[in-house]
Amino acid sequence: MSTIGLTIFGLTALLALTSLLPPLASRMRLPYSVLLAIVGCGLGLISTAQPLAHRAVFDDFIIALRHLDISAETFLYVFLPALLFETALSINVRRLLDDITPIMAMAVVAVVICTVVTGFFLSAVSPFSLLACLMLGAIVATTDPAAVVAIFREIGAPRRLTILVEGESLLNDAAAIAIYVLLLGALLEGRPINAFAAIGQFLFSFIGGAVSGYLLGRFTATLFALVRGWPTAEITLTISLAYLSFLLPEHYLHVSGVVACVAAGLTIGSVGRTRMSPKTFEQLDGAWGQLGFWSNSLIFLLAAMLIPQTMRDLTWRDVVLILALYGATLVARGITVFGVLPLLRGINRNGDIGGGMKAVMWWGGMRGAVSLALALAVTENPSIDPQLRRFIATSVTGFVLLTLFINGTSLRLLMHGLRLNQLTARQRAVKDRSLAMAVEEIRNRIVDIADRERIDREVIDEVAGDYSHQVTVNQAEQDKRGDLSAEDLLSVGLTVLSAQEDERYYNNFKAQIMTRHIAERLLAQTARLRDAVRAKASEGYLSAVEESLRLTRRFRFALRLHQITGIDRPLAAALADRFEVLLNQRIVLTELIAFARRRLTPLIGTEAVTAVIDLISDRLVKVSAALQALKLQYPDYALELQRRYLGRIARQMELDSYEDLAQQAMIGGEVLSELLLDTKRRWSGLDERPRLDTELTATQLIARVPMFHNLSAAVQAEIAHLLHPRLVIPDEVIVRAGERGDAMYFIASGAVTVKLPGRSVELGSGDFFGELALLRGQPRNADVVALGFCKLLVLSARDLQPLLARDRQLRERIESVAAERLGTALSRN
Repeated sequence: MSTIGLTIFGLTALLALTSLLPPLASRMRLPYSVLLAIVGCGLGLISTAQPLAHRAVFDDFIIALRHLDISAETFLYVFLPALLFETALSINVRRLLDDITPIMAMAVVAVVICTVVTGFFLSAVSPFSLLACLMLGAIVATTDPAAVVAIFREIGAPRRLTILVEGESLLNDAAAIAIYVLLLGALLEGRPINAFAAIGQFLFSFIGGAVSGYLLGRFTATLFALVRGWPTAEITLTISLAYLSFLLPEHYLHVSGVVACVAAGLTIGSVGRTRMSPKTFEQLDGAWGQLGFWSNSLIFLLAAMLIPQTMRDLTWRDVVLILALYGATLVARGITVFGVLPLLRGINRNGDIGGGMKAVMWWGGMRGAVSLALALAVTENPSIDPQLRRFIATSVTGFVLLTLFINGTSLRLLMHGLRLNQLTARQRAVKDRSLAMAVEEIRNRIVDIADRERIDREVIDEVAGDYSHQVTVNQAEQDKRGDLSAEDLLSVGLTVLSAQEDERYYNNFKAQIMTRHIAERLLAQTARLRDAVRAKASEGYLSAVEESLRLTRRFRFALRLHQITGIDRPLAAALADRFEVLLNQRIVLTELIAFARRRLTPLIGTEAVTAVIDLISDRLVKVSAALQALKLQYPDYALELQRRYLGRIARQMELDSYEDLAQQAMIGGEVLSELLLDTKRRWSGLDERPRLDTELTATQLIARVPMFHNLSAAVQAEIAHLLHPRLVIPDEVIVRAGERGDAMYFIASGAVTVKLPGRSVELGSGDFFGELALLRGQPRNADVVALGFCKLLVLSARDLQPLLARDRQLRERIESVAAERLGTALSRN
């Protein structure tokens, strides 16, 4: 078999072997990484066997294993980017940012402490220099989350603990590699280390990597628009990004490729949901999960295959040094976890980390393939003293094996002992209620199905009776433990509804009912709502709702730009965004109220559902009021926006109908394609935003006033020249009841409310008020308050009098209208 053939044979055989190991690890109750290390060591021993001529396949397999000459660069450039990117994609960025303080402490401070403590301790007990021992400390400072996270998921560890461990492992690779490179250069060149220069270089590398990775991720997100609808092309772009974000910053910008790769993965994970086609995003997790599994499995197997050769000449002195290294790293990690983290509780958004979590973080700092790869890089460097190379190879290999076989196998017991796998009182109560609700629904459905299928009553009673017994037992356990408080029930209900709101917005985006830009805004708002509920329950929810209704910084900037320069396009875009956001919120909130009545009652009870619905209804009222103000301000735009929204729904229903016909084999592929193309042609332009005119002109406003309606165009234009602009802000009182009036106001843009005795009247663009004061100079009969930012055009009596003196017909017309309006006002009073 050729060399290429042997390589392919060896890799595919290893992949086939890894496919059998996960279920085996589960049955043996071993972490997957531990089993990989065992199998890898076994394969390493097999590769040293002598081929037997009469066993061709097995002999070729042994030869193939020998041909898999994997270097340190292969580990770092082939496998590491895939591992980092896959982990970053799966992390919730908002959750990561909530605990960014302890994560950065574990990712950077812990690496420095481990390097220093380990280096000084080993230099005191070994014949090697401090610089060499510091480099060894940097190599073993990087943690491997694969085994730890697998155990977390298996036993149901707290989500926060998983985020902390995954976040640490994502970023500490960069810190460890940066320090390792710095120390290796100093060791080879025989120069001392400048601490200040080293810190500056590290910060430049770390921050530069983060920025470059973010920019590459955002650039790739814009490229998704070019290949949208082609899932294979979109996923291929993410694979290219993983490796390019690792290589380009590292070799051309001289910043951390590890951090850049992580930043790019986090960016795609956060924006890809709306930038990719929905079909691709649903496939992305599976595709990268597969790549991550291959990379993690192969890197561990290939690294472990080198262990027998590395540890072949192990001596008792080496064992003592390995044990010393193991003890030093535990001490160093303990200093960070139990000493540094408590000092950061005041600046951590999620508060202090519990003692049980700290113990697991301390004991769960297992090492893996990255440490082995860095040690391999040392052994491959001919410029380093052979004794030092052997010392680092045996120490790192033995240390990694100890963390896997001691920490990895006992971590599950530690978590059970600390009861970190147990649900909180609130989670247990929610679980009991969910189980009761599900079991009751299943029992009723089983009875209905059995009656329809005419199954014997004896069988129905037996199966349904099992569920009835389960409901009884569950209720007894719930009564024994006690129930949730009213605030807890309210928090559970709001959490469920926040998740429902997120899902409905995303479904509308997938159905092309809303644009990507609006979907991003609404999904971000919903994420903030969920975070607020998790932090402060109903109080946090109310605060987040108020925040979501405020005008954005972009809106305020566009408004200010319009006020200063008269440029209205940014303001029109900001107003249109607010219009669409409020419209989609109102529709979804109405659906949530119906959902709460239908589904939440069995989960949290009638009283809590009523409280939840009151909160949602209050939010709906506020959203509707804000939307109504915009409708009054731009009535034509509001109609067009609703027309296009309904058109998108109709288009999606039409497309779904054709897809259903094709799935039922009622139409063929050719007919389906023609129908889809015809639908897209007929609805072309539907996704384009209509132009929003921010205000009416003075001439248009004059023409809409009844008492000026029949005047000639020349007279209307002369009146329009008399108007003076005035800008008012939300809730500003424009006129007050009882004050002397000397002007009338035209609403060029915006909306106001006229507060009459016992009622209020809302006026929008094109409306006017204060005309009675203009005609008779009498006191105002109502307060007029701005509902939002309004541009008014003011016509004062002083400016109008010269025109009335010259135009007798105009004066008679105004006097006639005045008498009519005064009579109407008196009859209302």
